[in-house]
Amino acid sequence: MRLARLQQLLTLVLLATALGWAGWMASAGRPVLAVVGALLVLGFHALVLGLEMAVAARVNRDDPAPAASGLQRLRAWWGEVLTAPVVFCWRQPFFPDAVPDDPGTPGRRGVVLVHGFICNRGLWTPWLRRLRARGIPFVAVNLEPVFGSIDRYAAVIEQAVRQLEQHTGCAPVLVGHSMGGLAIRAWMRDFDGDRRVHRVLTIGTPHRGTVLARNARTTNARQMRRDSAWLQQLASQEPAQRYRRFTCFYGHCDNVVFPASTATLPGADNRHVSATAHVRMAFHREVVNEVLAWLEAPASSCESDMAGATPPTR
Repeated sequence: MRLARLQQLLTLVLLATALGWAGWMASAGRPVLAVVGALLVLGFHALVLGLEMAVAARVNRDDPAPAASGLQRLRAWWGEVLTAPVVFCWRQPFFPDAVPDDPGTPGRRGVVLVHGFICNRGLWTPWLRRLRARGIPFVAVNLEPVFGSIDRYAAVIEQAVRQLEQHTGCAPVLVGHSMGGLAIRAWMRDFDGDRRVHRVLTIGTPHRGTVLARNARTTNARQMRRDSAWLQQLASQEPAQRYRRFTCFYGHCDNVVFPASTATLPGADNRHVSATAHVRMAFHREVVNEVLAWLEAPASSCESDMAGATPPTR
């Protein structure tokens, strides 16, 4: 996968830079500078995340989402500082296929997992291990080309949905993180999704765009600009009742999708997640438990219901 190779290269360059600096300063008899410089290189993402958090906090001041306290923003920042390297420097570049897909057997509802921008299926590795342990069928896609149009990802999702349909005979649950939620909406538009999906859950998806994409240059990032022409066209092609099939998780500490309420849809089950940043939101307990509840809820039939699926019993 092209993205995995790119992230491998970036990770190795980062490590080489840190080690090179440390070795140079140590040989010059400056051990303190050696350690401080290496830590600054390895921890540069913490500064970037902090700047994103600061911009998001400013933009969110006029948003209807619950206001975040300084302590909540600090907790969210620290959680993302710890999570981001694991995802972008370990799971995705080196072990994207650590857990292979398991399309399951007849009669057991499955899930299609759709990652977001600059990610691959390695994002979902903790999910995949948990799903496999519970015997839940799953397919985790890779959205390629990495910087292509979101419209092109619909066919990738269609292949995954068909795989689960053929193996389980059930309408699957679809879960999308960030841009992945928009790719799911594009799939529903192009492939009769209302008839074929049991439930859609989105996590930090810029349904109405994000301020962070204002100066974006890649095709898919430009499509995620606030109220972009692409987003407006997508919404115009969707029936109003479609959003009743959605659960949308959003948060006041999301450092990528802001204003926070842009990650919601009218008529959907919109759930606010507090003190949690963008990537870490994908692993929040409330999010994971809600997905599992939809997958493990008893059902007399695997067929999708045009009027909307019945909420799981908690």
